[in-house]
Amino acid sequence: MTSIEQRTASTEVERSPGRWLALAVLVLAVLLVAVDATVLGLATPYISEDLKPTGTQLLWIGDIYSFVIAGLLVSMGSLGDRIGRKKLLLIGAVAFGGVSVLNAYATTPEMLMLARALLGVAGATLMPSTLALIRNIFHDPRERSLAVGIWGAMASAGAAVGPVVGGFLLEHFWWGSVFLINLPVMAVLVVVGIKFLPESKNPAPGPWDMISVVLSLIGMIAVVYAIKEAAAHGIRWDVGASAVIGVAALTWFVRRQLTLTAPLLDMRLFRNRGFSGAVLADLLTVLGLSGLVFFLSQFLQLVQGRRPFEAGLAELPAAVGAVAAGLIAGMVARRFSVRAVVAGGLAAVGIALAALTTLNQSTGYPLLGASLLVVGIGAGFSFTVTADVILSSVPKEQAGAASAVSETAYELGAALGIALLGSIVTGVYRDFTAPAGTPPEVASAAHESLGGAVESVAGLPAHESQALLSSAQDAFVDGLRLAAGAGAGVLLATAVAAWFLLKGSKLEESAP
Repeated sequence: MTSIEQRTASTEVERSPGRWLALAVLVLAVLLVAVDATVLGLATPYISEDLKPTGTQLLWIGDIYSFVIAGLLVSMGSLGDRIGRKKLLLIGAVAFGGVSVLNAYATTPEMLMLARALLGVAGATLMPSTLALIRNIFHDPRERSLAVGIWGAMASAGAAVGPVVGGFLLEHFWWGSVFLINLPVMAVLVVVGIKFLPESKNPAPGPWDMISVVLSLIGMIAVVYAIKEAAAHGIRWDVGASAVIGVAALTWFVRRQLTLTAPLLDMRLFRNRGFSGAVLADLLTVLGLSGLVFFLSQFLQLVQGRRPFEAGLAELPAAVGAVAAGLIAGMVARRFSVRAVVAGGLAAVGIALAALTTLNQSTGYPLLGASLLVVGIGAGFSFTVTADVILSSVPKEQAGAASAVSETAYELGAALGIALLGSIVTGVYRDFTAPAGTPPEVASAAHESLGGAVESVAGLPAHESQALLSSAQDAFVDGLRLAAGAGAGVLLATAVAAWFLLKGSKLEESAP
């Protein structure tokens, strides 16, 4: 298809109701990724029981998906700009479905980590393609704001559907079933997408620089690995070496982009203060949230004793708030200002996380539910508006690369959040003192993870098992409270930074 034909097809979609059908296909892809991210938290206790991973392996299972996505998003966003965003999206969707089967039938922690890494490779093709296609399908700024709001709302809906559907599956099937729910969504996406999605790409993209691809992948993974290991186990020679390699690779990557005539990522995008501020806000927001969210499902199930389906329903207010806020975020940002909406949303999330520092084993649901609702509303406003700012800051030919930067910030923030805040929870948890008389092998298993503690007490007398489990639960909640406090600090600081960085940023108005 020539560039003229692509523009004609895009214009026809823009002027017809087909653009909304195309959007429906794109949000299916978002739903696919969001559901996969949230069901893992619910399945963690079952994975612990079946595969018996160590605490470190459990963290890797949780965050290697985000590590790989973060390392590949820029490359995949740029690849979509070159070969076609529709083509890359459909290839990625098929791969995502196929690798989901490998995740479902993993038999060892190492196999599951590998499968999650491969899922990250496939997932890296989906998110930047969806936002880039929205940028090219919806040319009217107000329509685009609504489309981005729906896109964000469906991501939040996936966060809600994931735990509820996952909880139902976990009560009736084995943990691998939570990955198989990707298959029907993928099938609908591919069949409908072939018909309704218009193809779009950069008409003069230049070559795809493989050296830049390798540098970005090595740099991102090495830096995140170093931060994760330093937070969990302290500074060691291998951690220092990884940090040096990562920083060197990313420095080389940036310098190379500045010299290429057709860079993988146009570094001049960051000269736009609104673009840079929005990217930084996304990264720090997800960092502050993700570690807490990863462990919240374990708190609901292993500390408060809720069944998986009930735990999924308990997390619903966050998604409801995010959906509602996302749909009106563009209108509110035009009525007030971009920085007021983003900074206000982030401050609300920070305050809600601060409220969760009062959690204990007997905390009633009203406090938890209200906090999650505020988290959802604040995040819904912030993420929707920052995504709109990022998309409207660049020419549509570079939409894939810009979207990839946005998603890289999101995934990198998730990986760092699980690594740093997760390491706080794990570190505090491992320091708990087992009651006197606990068999050494039982105490060792209990110190690996809370799921290991629940499983290890099964053969002990009732009074001994209750004492050990209570000590483990108390330590887990102590770590969770500390992580919530750290997350609150990050979010409140980010709110202040966003207020200054996004000064003067505005969403585009409709053409007269």
